[in-house]
Amino acid sequence: MHLPWDRNYLATRHWRVTGWLLAAVWLFFLNIPLLAALHQAEVWRRVLGAGTLVAFGVCYVLVFQWARAHRLAHRAIPLVPAWAAVAVLVGLGLAGIPGTGGDWLTTLVFVAAAAVFLLPTRQALVVVALAALTPPVTAALVHGWEAEGTVVFAVLLASFAMFGVTRLTQRNAELQGAQQEIRRLAVAEERARTARDLHDILGHSLTVVAVKAELAGRLLELDPAKAATEIADIERLARQALADVRGTVGAYRGVNLATELAGARSALAAAGIVADLPETAPALPAERDELFGWTVREGVTNVVRHSGARRCEIRVDPTAVEIRDDGRGPAGEPESAGHGLVGLRERARRLDATVTVGRPRGGRGFLLRVTVPDTGRGATG
Repeated sequence: MHLPWDRNYLATRHWRVTGWLLAAVWLFFLNIPLLAALHQAEVWRRVLGAGTLVAFGVCYVLVFQWARAHRLAHRAIPLVPAWAAVAVLVGLGLAGIPGTGGDWLTTLVFVAAAAVFLLPTRQALVVVALAALTPPVTAALVHGWEAEGTVVFAVLLASFAMFGVTRLTQRNAELQGAQQEIRRLAVAEERARTARDLHDILGHSLTVVAVKAELAGRLLELDPAKAATEIADIERLARQALADVRGTVGAYRGVNLATELAGARSALAAAGIVADLPETAPALPAERDELFGWTVREGVTNVVRHSGARRCEIRVDPTAVEIRDDGRGPAGEPESAGHGLVGLRERARRLDATVTVGRPRGGRGFLLRVTVPDTGRGATG
C-alpha cells in the first residue's frame, strides 16, 4: 500500500501520467486527415477514415508506453514485436486511404517517430528515409496527390525530436541505474566499516577479558581478594564492550587517545607485560586523536594476543604514534595483516596517514607506527 505522501510513489505516478501525455499530445496533428475523412460524401468512407485514425492513435500511444516501460526498466525492446508495431501503424494508415485520401501521409510522421523510439538506429534510419521519400514518390505515381513537402519536413523534424527523447530516456535510465549502484556500494561500504569497528572493539575487549579471566582463575586459590578484583574488572570490561557495541550500531561511539592509553595500561598489566606508556596524551585535532586511539587499541590487542612479549612501549607525538614490543614479531609478511590492521589502514587513508608494520630497527619484536602529515601542530580539535 502506498501512502499519499510517499515521494517515490508520487514520482512514479507523475511520470506515468506524463508518459501518456507525451505520446497523446502529438495526436493533435491527425486532425488534418480526420477532417478529410469527416468531409467525405459517402458514409462508409467517413466511418473507415475516422475509425482507422482512432485505431492508429490508440495503437501509437500503447506502443509508445510499452517501449517506454522497457527503457525505464533497463530492458531491451524486443526487435520482432517492435517491427510488428511499426507494421501495424503503417497498415492502419494505408487502410484509411479510402476515407482520408492523400492526407493519410500525415500518419507517416508518427510511423517515423515510432521507428526511432522502437528500433536500432540503422533500422530506424531506413524507416525514416522511406517515410520521407513516400510523399514525393506517391505524388508522382498517384493522380491528384500533391508532393506534400510539409509532411517530409515534419517526418524529419519528428524523427530528430524523437531521437533526442530516446537518448534522454536512455540517459535517465542509465543515471537511475548508476544511482542505484552508488546506493548499493554505499550500503556495502557502511556494512564493511561497521564490521571493522565491531572487530576492533570486540577483539580488544574480549582479548583483555580472556587474559583477566585466566589470571583470576590462577588467583582464586592463591589470592581470592586479587581474584575478586580481576573478576570485577572483567565485569566492567564486559559492560564497556556492550556499551561500545551499542554506540557503534547507533553511530555514536567515539575513540580517543587518552582513554585507549588508560585501557592499554590495564590490559598490559593483566597480561603480565611491562608497559612503558606516556602519562598524558598530547592535545590533538579530533580526527587525529581518534586515529591514534584506534592505533593504540589495535597495537595493544596484537601485543596481548599474539606477541608473547615481556615489554611493550608506546610513544606519541603530535604527528605519530608508535607501539613496539620485544615479542616474537610478525609471523609472515607485514602486509598480510588481519582485519584489525585493514580497518586501521582505512582510517589512516582518510587523513593521508602512513601505517608502518614490521620489526623494529633492533630486529626483534613487532612495530606498529602511524604517521600523519604535519599540517600545523598548533591546531587542536
